[in-house]
Amino acid sequence: MSAGRAGGPVSFNEEARIRVSTAGICDSRNRYIQVQCWLAVLGLRDPPERQDQNVSSKFKMTEELKKYESTIKKKHSVSWSPKYDEEFRTDLNRIVFIPIVVKTFEKLGWDLVYQDEKSAEAKIKRDLWQWGQKITVTFDYGKVKVKSVSLGNEFWDIGRNSKRVKLFIYAFQQTEKEFDIEALTELEQQTEKANNWDDYEIPESLPTPKKRREPKLWIPIVGGLLTALLLGYVVAILSVKGIYVIGLFEVGVALAIGFAFKFLIKASNFTNYDILNYTLIGMVVLVYGSNQYFQYHIILQEINYEAIGFFEFLKLRLEAGLTIKSLNTGWIGLVISWIFQLGFTYAIGMLRLASNLTSYQLERVPMKVVDFAFYHFVKDKSENQVRSELSKMGWTEEQDQNEVFESIGALQGATELNRME
Repeated sequence: MSAGRAGGPVSFNEEARIRVSTAGICDSRNRYIQVQCWLAVLGLRDPPERQDQNVSSKFKMTEELKKYESTIKKKHSVSWSPKYDEEFRTDLNRIVFIPIVVKTFEKLGWDLVYQDEKSAEAKIKRDLWQWGQKITVTFDYGKVKVKSVSLGNEFWDIGRNSKRVKLFIYAFQQTEKEFDIEALTELEQQTEKANNWDDYEIPESLPTPKKRREPKLWIPIVGGLLTALLLGYVVAILSVKGIYVIGLFEVGVALAIGFAFKFLIKASNFTNYDILNYTLIGMVVLVYGSNQYFQYHIILQEINYEAIGFFEFLKLRLEAGLTIKSLNTGWIGLVISWIFQLGFTYAIGMLRLASNLTSYQLERVPMKVVDFAFYHFVKDKSENQVRSELSKMGWTEEQDQNEVFESIGALQGATELNRME
């Protein structure tokens, strides 16, 4: 059996088990390529030089593939999040399979968002006419499954998913033909070296830790309280003036909360996701709760009616119900709209919180230090051994070491965010 084909010799440590997390130590899997890619995606370092390490494709589809694409017969799919998949077989082994898949993505101009030892995922960017698709390619002992799923709120894919799958299969098979036995052997060796960090050179010294700041929980709590009250007042004014647009304003509130968290996290150096998430929930509830209270006061001032209690005001609102154009949906419609406000705002706010927290955890530790710690994890060293190596390089304080571990753990969070459908 030729090198690079299924059944060929495989003997190397494909992945390292990294024991890191935001609030302690846990198990997660990362690879050298993923580390380099995500640091580039978040703008924390230049993109890797090798093409097989690009996470955001800057390539455009070749003319040959464009011509073939125009000949593909589409199969339409109608469902919630339409999808389409096909299977085919390859003689490649799993070591060289993923790099060739990535090269195929590049030829197609698709953005690589994830890869491990058996699968790779890419996204096709949305435009004015579509939400885009996510393509997943999975390898299982020579059997390859290619699946395309519509993103966003598409109900009818107009055959796009079948077209992407068939186009990928054709492009992959054409790319595979470019590699002879010698090229596959070289590719396998390069992949092994990348997985094992064999090209990494241990530095003689590391940047010194930044001035240590104790995490301060009160800053996100107080800042979140003030932000929520301000947003509640703004929403109340817009609602009373009749220019409130359901859906649009929930997005605006969520983005404003996320923007506030970006600065509150940095100012407080507080990175416990669970507590920040509870803070987010409290902010969302306070925004819309205070919105009703502010509306109550604004309306009473404008109409000069005899003062009534706040709960009497809510009772009157429920009795009036929610009117959409000429249709009065009653108190049920009003309650549903309130539930929608809370849930929709929280969902978007949670994504912004996770994104801002991940970025901060990565940017507060020099990338040279992150590489150093990650390298030792790849070499199967335990948490205590990595702490010892960091101490030798001047990172002696436990909090500084924990922040290094958080930075590594944040890479997995960044990956999951980008993979979301």
